Amino acid sequence: MLFSHISDTHLGLVQYGSEEREKDVYDAFSQAIDISIKDHVDFVIFAGDIFHVPNPSGNAIMHMANALKLLKKNKIDSFFILGEHDISRIRATPVPYVYHNLEFSRYIGQGNPITYKNLLIVGFDKIRKNEMKFFEDKFKEVDDIAKNHNGHRILVMHQGITEINKFAGEMNSNDLPKNFSYYAMGHLHDNFLKKFKHLGGPLAYPGSIELTTSEGIKDTKKGFFEVDISSSEAKPEWIELDIRPQLSVETTYEGLEKKVDEISKKKFQYQKKPIVEFRIKGNNIETDLVQAQILRLSSDTLRCSWKIYQKEEKDSVVLLEKPARIDNELFKLAVSTLKSEKLASFAVKELIPLLSMNEIEQASKLVFENFEQFKKEKK
Repeated sequence: MLFSHISDTHLGLVQYGSEEREKDVYDAFSQAIDISIKDHVDFVIFAGDIFHVPNPSGNAIMHMANALKLLKKNKIDSFFILGEHDISRIRATPVPYVYHNLEFSRYIGQGNPITYKNLLIVGFDKIRKNEMKFFEDKFKEVDDIAKNHNGHRILVMHQGITEINKFAGEMNSNDLPKNFSYYAMGHLHDNFLKKFKHLGGPLAYPGSIELTTSEGIKDTKKGFFEVDISSSEAKPEWIELDIRPQLSVETTYEGLEKKVDEISKKKFQYQKKPIVEFRIKGNNIETDLVQAQILRLSSDTLRCSWKIYQKEEKDSVVLLEKPARIDNELFKLAVSTLKSEKLASFAVKELIPLLSMNEIEQASKLVFENFEQFKKEKK
């Protein structure tokens, strides 16, 4: 038996306000569905953040519906949970529920075990860090059920694990139920696979299917897992998707022209125009000359941007060397400013995403709800 484990599709993301970037996300998603059908998987698991916002566009809703319809046509079932991007903070009904009600896919995010072809599948929607204590008994309950199940046991969650990313983690691997043979995870956008000694099977993050705004610009690979469970062990294989190239180029001011020449010569290697960012180190840089060089690539790239980093600016160099960890750096700055990891986590993980999407009403209600909760905890 074979299944696909796909996560963080973020359908509807319009990066840089570009329709082409929105289409890139749909193209990557279609690839994952088409490959799954071609490889004759038995079912598909979507591990959260199906959409980029809780109120997705009609275009995003239709792309998901068409994919599920295509899976059904090929007699492939699917299961899904919700990530934080799928859940409205003002208690609106999540859009993906529609697919469950129409029997296009099956929602499994409430922690209730189901059996499917001798498999045990348990899923949990995104759990906030301050809610984790309320799920301890539920984790123990499903772990006992998994222990007594003879076939494979699959746990589906949309959570960060602190051993993998301490800034994006709400729990550590010891908090997870121990008796599952495969841990189908979502939330972290980088591909990750590890077998922890205290867990019954591999813990896997397929990563996002395309680069999202929070990841920065970098040369990376994106994909999903196909998992073979025909034997006693779950054996995941990561499948790479063909995505638009993104290049983050470090150069000195004096070497910029040469780097631009190198990128220009590579244009015939790419099926899609790349996204390019130049990180320029130096002092006394003439920005007009920099802009003139960048404009040489305007017809060869979808987007070409540049940033200047002064050599003496230590903090900027740190950010430069690790562009994919912008969220981590933001969290550190928030902790330093607010003097509280709890408040920093709320600001970075809850409030900023809403404000960045111009969800002012949801953000205001979220602030009010948390203020009321904070008052109760102080009493």
